[in-house]
Amino acid sequence: MIKAIWELTRLEHGIIYGLGVIAGIFISLGYFDLRLSLLGFFTALFFQASAFALNDYYDYEVDLANKRFDRPLVRGEIDRRSALLVGILFAIPGIVSALLISPQALVLASAVTLLGYLYDAKLKEFGIFGNVYIAFSMAFPFIFGGYIAGNITPEIVVLSLIAFLSGLGREIMKGIEDVEGDALRGVKTIARIYGKDFAAKIAAILFIISVVASLLVIAIPEYMDLKYIVPVAVTDLILLSESKRLLKGAEKEDIRTLRKRTMIAMVIGLFAFMFGRW
Repeated sequence: MIKAIWELTRLEHGIIYGLGVIAGIFISLGYFDLRLSLLGFFTALFFQASAFALNDYYDYEVDLANKRFDRPLVRGEIDRRSALLVGILFAIPGIVSALLISPQALVLASAVTLLGYLYDAKLKEFGIFGNVYIAFSMAFPFIFGGYIAGNITPEIVVLSLIAFLSGLGREIMKGIEDVEGDALRGVKTIARIYGKDFAAKIAAILFIISVVASLLVIAIPEYMDLKYIVPVAVTDLILLSESKRLLKGAEKEDIRTLRKRTMIAMVIGLFAFMFGRW
């Protein structure tokens, strides 16, 4: 059951979102604030877990059609009613953590999470608009971290831009993987409307632009250092490699692997910004 709940809530993604908040705090302050870091981490972790659980609740038929046996609802390990309950319960510690930071933090985090619920229920069907929301939600943890620390720096802005571009690319790729199931719900993804090859090219272009964006930070003196340059170079090489494969025409079966590799690249990039600020 623990494994099924982990998969339902995608806690590994929540952990990455939480690390994004910590990165925003650290980059903003230049040092670790334990209280803010813990509260920010748990706010992101639990709110994202709640949104992911509701996503599986609404996407059950789509996931079934796509044969997503990595989803516990499709495997029958959790029923839809339980998934809904998990989504509600996981939101509660997220609310508490955000409120302990400040009422303003609660309002901001809750607003973005409510957009996530709207995405689960309806916005996803609008294809690219849903993709843009998910990309924004991947950029938001850095902004949230900077906000609660009191200083959204240029590095945070660039890091958020990279996360947004890479996240948008990953979501467009997901549309290639889920094209058959998305047809059941009428989701208007780029892959469904313009074809898988066109979607792959758009995703590749977004990854390439995010690589260019990573070079902007080198203009900041603190980041003219190997502890930033080396890990960000690894990130950029992974993204460029996956872009090359997409431009050549990646098959549907390859997309899940490509998405995992781009996520790894984004995590390495996150640490690159933190190391650069150290």
